[in-house]
Amino acid sequence: MKFEIPESLKAEHEELYEELAGAMKAGGKVGDAAKKVAEILHPHFEREEEFALPPLGLLQVLATKKVDAEMKEVLEMTKRLKTEHGRMLEEHKEIIKALENLAKVAKREKKMEYARFAEKLKLHALNEEEVLYPASLLIGEYVEIRTEWMEYEHHTAGCC
Repeated sequence: MKFEIPESLKAEHEELYEELAGAMKAGGKVGDAAKKVAEILHPHFEREEEFALPPLGLLQVLATKKVDAEMKEVLEMTKRLKTEHGRMLEEHKEIIKALENLAKVAKREKKMEYARFAEKLKLHALNEEEVLYPASLLIGEYVEIRTEWMEYEHHTAGCC
């Protein structure tokens, strides 16, 4: 089964990349600060898109209480997120530090659009920490419990 990142999240990541590219092209100290953000952000976004965000594609299906055995494949991703959760949060701290530098430099150079971008990306990271990562982890827990229950019901159906 293929797990797709929700379109709204894909679009948000693309928009953030575009804005970061604009900051890098601004040149000067803003461009340098933006490049530092990109160095940290790019591998982090790749990991998110590999295993942290795809489980969220199941939310709408799970909200209707439709669980099937194929969904069990999502557990590889959610178990990896559980294992790497601390690392992902540490990367956020590094990203935030780089973004604070970008905002400071942008304000000094009176390029407020890049300071606003830095704040926007900081909020994105906070949303991931408070909502998206926990939701992905809960999806894994829910799918695991429901598929185990389905297997139990299947095995006991002929019993007694």
